Amino acid sequence: MTQFNIAEAKANFSSLVKKAMMGEEVIIAKDNKPLLKLSPIVPEKPKKPQPGTGKGSILYIADDFDATPEGFEDYV
Repeated sequence: MTQFNIAEAKANFSSLVKKAMMGEEVIIAKDNKPLLKLSPIVPEKPKKPQPGTGKGSILYIADDFDATPEGFEDYV
């Protein structure tokens, strides 16, 4: 954990950002009292699809849904 006063943080902001991106905890203080912590934003992982969430979303299926289209008989 590294602590910097506001004036020091202002003068060395880019180096503090680099330290935070490398995983070091950077604290910014005023009158030696911690005010905030500089840390990188971690992107959220996409949520895995849950089985059954699409239930009821298909409202209509054509009567010939499983039928082979004309001209494609040779490919089946």
